[in-house]
Amino acid sequence: MPDVSPADLVLTGGRVHTVDGRDRVAEAVAVRGGRIARVGAAEEMAPLTGPGTRVVRLEGRSVLPGINDSHLHGMWLGAMWPNLLMDQLAGSGGGHAHEPPSAPSRLETADDRRRAILRTADLLASFGITSYTEPGLGPGEDDGATGCFGSAALYDYAELAAQGGLKARVTALMLFGELDGRSSAQEFFDGLRDFKPPADVQGRFKVAGVKIFADGIPPMRTAWTDRPYTDGSHGALLIEGRSDDRREEALRTMIDAAHDAGHQIGVHATGDATTRVVADALAAALRRNERDARHYVIHGDLLAPRTLTVMSAAGIGLNTQAGIPVATEPMLADALGEDALRDAWPTRDALDAGVRLCLSSDSPVLTPDWRAGLAAAVTRRGLDGSVRGEAQRLALAEALRAYTITPAWQDGEEDVKGSIEPGKVADLCVLDGDLYGAEPEALPSVPVRMTVLDGEVVHEL
Repeated sequence: MPDVSPADLVLTGGRVHTVDGRDRVAEAVAVRGGRIARVGAAEEMAPLTGPGTRVVRLEGRSVLPGINDSHLHGMWLGAMWPNLLMDQLAGSGGGHAHEPPSAPSRLETADDRRRAILRTADLLASFGITSYTEPGLGPGEDDGATGCFGSAALYDYAELAAQGGLKARVTALMLFGELDGRSSAQEFFDGLRDFKPPADVQGRFKVAGVKIFADGIPPMRTAWTDRPYTDGSHGALLIEGRSDDRREEALRTMIDAAHDAGHQIGVHATGDATTRVVADALAAALRRNERDARHYVIHGDLLAPRTLTVMSAAGIGLNTQAGIPVATEPMLADALGEDALRDAWPTRDALDAGVRLCLSSDSPVLTPDWRAGLAAAVTRRGLDGSVRGEAQRLALAEALRAYTITPAWQDGEEDVKGSIEPGKVADLCVLDGDLYGAEPEALPSVPVRMTVLDGEVVHEL
């Protein structure tokens, strides 16, 4: 028999975008004990509404699954906000490079780092974000310039999670090389063998795997490309080695070692040569040692159709940022020529090929406001009004899935979160308007009215 004990919270009279398998829209949702208890029509909530139930009249507002920013540097964002790197680097071809041009004071102590994390917690809650991935913390950055990416940060996160200080579910990847810099196969192997990450904190924090920086970015001519840059160069992998072949061999052995150790692997790969080699290496590792790994390519600026086919067949995801192409396409064309734009940031082609697509912010490179990312994915329109890569536009429903249920897949938790269905965790984002009633360009101006994590309201206007 269904449980008809009173709900803790009922949201009714709006448009509940479930993001389930059929993208159904309901009128109301009930929450009990941190879980979704019922989804349906307003009258179906009456049996679950008791004297202690908080009832929120939505009056046409939209309810979405809690937003999952699947590639966001949380500690660094807390140290940088409201400054964004794209704003500072736009005039210098910066793309999504991570060298902070006006970095804050180095985070030296645990208190410094935790203040940054908690600042991000409040900020993300105000945007309706209930999950995010911290993509690269570990010993490779223990002596880094900012103090935002070292191995101590993993333990800071775990302790704050255990104390109930986080306002989002955090997934982390370990980093055994430099951020946007060199790494070596030997240091990577040593890290896999010797570094002991903190234990997971159920439902709040986990270390899922490792991140590898394979190359740089095309606008700076540091991505490894099959086609030449306008100056005749091809860039190179960031992995140490005396030749392209040796560097590629080292990258493949790193991927094999991490896969065999049971880790999820996220690879920063942007050039078409790099994305091709990474996709092939991940696919080969999965064929040799088959498991449900959820590996993925990060950024994927240049992805040839053949690479997308390999990724789809092997179940390799793509995690990219819709705001990058609308800001940097002219820089890429200047570096590689107009012909390169055919394979640039192919979000539409990736979905059509069957690749699981996650959209994210890479904040503080871009704003952590997912509404801006959603608008960019749907319109491909830059701040100057120009449309970049119109053929790669996504439908609004597709972009929403790329911020909710597909990142839940990346986290290995699509059965737990990412959609509004009975039994799943009650992570919700309430928009102060109709999601489909606003023009896409106007989405960033639609306020987030309420954010719910595990059934608890963590933000409310």
